[in-house]
Amino acid sequence: MTDATQPEDFVDRVRVGWAETYPDIDTRPIDVVGRITRISSLVLAQLDRELVPSGVTRPEFEVLCALARSESPLRASEVTSVTGLSGASTTKHADRLVGLGLVERQRFERDGRVVLLALTDAGRAVVDTEFPRRLTRERHLLDGFTDGELDTLTALLRRLTREVEAQTRP
Repeated sequence: MTDATQPEDFVDRVRVGWAETYPDIDTRPIDVVGRITRISSLVLAQLDRELVPSGVTRPEFEVLCALARSESPLRASEVTSVTGLSGASTTKHADRLVGLGLVERQRFERDGRVVLLALTDAGRAVVDTEFPRRLTRERHLLDGFTDGELDTLTALLRRLTREVEAQTRP
């Protein structure tokens, strides 16, 4: 089950527990999906903690990042599509970010009924501070891997992502 040269981790212990509970079921998917889930939970919890001083939550930061990556203001529906948040959640987070002075609402020139979201200078400052910090933390997580290992891991995860996306499309 585990590589003898590597110490057991949390996921190994979970898999052993399930294998003992259901000995006739192949529990190998836990080795991959369980680790992806575990890594995600730990990294997102760390990001939550690191964002506390900035005054924004992780979903709010994702909204700020979506706006920062865009060359122009976005409709709320566009923010929803690039963040994966629900429409209601995007609206709630945008309202709070507007209240904090990090995002502003603008009218679309061609149709005044359409409202666009744009970063303010203060919102840009949050992204300019927090995004590099996030990448530095994530880079440190990968310090033990060679460039070749990272390329292989990236290719495998990209392949898995495409498979999951294809299977979960409505």
